[in-house]
Amino acid sequence: MAEHALKSPFLKEADARGYIFQCTDLAALDDALCAGPVTGYIGFDPTADSLHVGNALSIMMLRLMQRHGHRPIALMGGGTAKIGDPSFRDEARALMSPEKLAHNLAGIEVSLRQFLSFGSGPSDAMLANNAEWLDRLSYIELLQDVGVHFSISRMLSFESVRQRLDREQGLTFLEFNYSILQSYDFRELNRRHGAVLQMGGSDQWGNIVAGIDLARRTDSKQVFGLTTPLVTTSSGAKMGKSANGATWLSAEKLPVFEYWQFWRNTEDADVGRFLKFFTDLPVEECERLGALEGAAINEAKKILATEATAICHGREAALAAAETARQAFETGGLATDLPSRDLPKADLETGIPAFRLFGESGLVATNSEARRLIRGGGARLNDEPIQDENRVITSDDLVEGVLKLSSGKKRHLLLRPA
Repeated sequence: MAEHALKSPFLKEADARGYIFQCTDLAALDDALCAGPVTGYIGFDPTADSLHVGNALSIMMLRLMQRHGHRPIALMGGGTAKIGDPSFRDEARALMSPEKLAHNLAGIEVSLRQFLSFGSGPSDAMLANNAEWLDRLSYIELLQDVGVHFSISRMLSFESVRQRLDREQGLTFLEFNYSILQSYDFRELNRRHGAVLQMGGSDQWGNIVAGIDLARRTDSKQVFGLTTPLVTTSSGAKMGKSANGATWLSAEKLPVFEYWQFWRNTEDADVGRFLKFFTDLPVEECERLGALEGAAINEAKKILATEATAICHGREAALAAAETARQAFETGGLATDLPSRDLPKADLETGIPAFRLFGESGLVATNSEARRLIRGGGARLNDEPIQDENRVITSDDLVEGVLKLSSGKKRHLLLRPA
């Protein structure tokens, strides 16, 4: 809980949901938010062609701003991506080609539009790209205008920088400039669009504070910074990652059912917290659902999955995913809306060993892992356990024209002969 007695509805709800980790001047920001609509922003690095669940808390902050009548800006790092954020990374990011960068920016825009309402109204979200101003900068101009206000000793004190310098990989001068350019972004968004608040994950604290200091030194402006906590599960896992990689927000990279299932598989201890973080349900309802025990907590997980999926993919798709799960797990039905892929007909005509079928399906990473899964009793074909890893699967095993593979209780796949 914030020590300051909050007055603005946005900060009060953000605090109640657990969104606030650090703030540069909480009382002054609270007063500004009470005085009228505030413009705030969060930056997103185009390191892939979709955002993922690890970005979701930041997007939900922008969404909450919009719900309370403030103006959110989603800043895409088309300029800073040409350097790469070194924060808490073991080594420098690989630089992207212009074509790859443009492709990633387009994909990220799609992800953002799933959560936010963009337009020209006073509380409509705005999309910005820092390449618009960073690409036009001359190096001498940047040094004279901005560089003079940065202390090398202070930059070296940033935790993200110190960690890299302590490793053998070091930190390139290219990456060292990232903080300067991010600070320039804050000042530029303030000048162009009146942005007075930068938000981001807790790992961005040093960069955010540097931007606040730049605005004060060059423009005598008071602006604010607010960070969200690093989200981990109760077991300590980093949010947004699964055994098979990132949990993407794009339905093209991750089927809607698997997105729904990601939330359905939330650990019991995290349900209430994740409901507050990743849904629009009232805080009191989130706390009530999170306090359920026994079998009842599974119903709360379904609500979490459906509400989180509805925000990202729409209510209709979320309800369809919930129904697919019900058919697959509760009624024993085939659930033809499960994720699927093609299986060469020739494999079934000649027969394929069970371990190789699972290994090539993508449910597990290797044939060796498939063997271990089968030996451990975690593999099922058409909802029946497979006991022999060398059992030959043929077209005689098809049910309604497909094979249903299951890895444990959580991962399912339909294979269709093609």
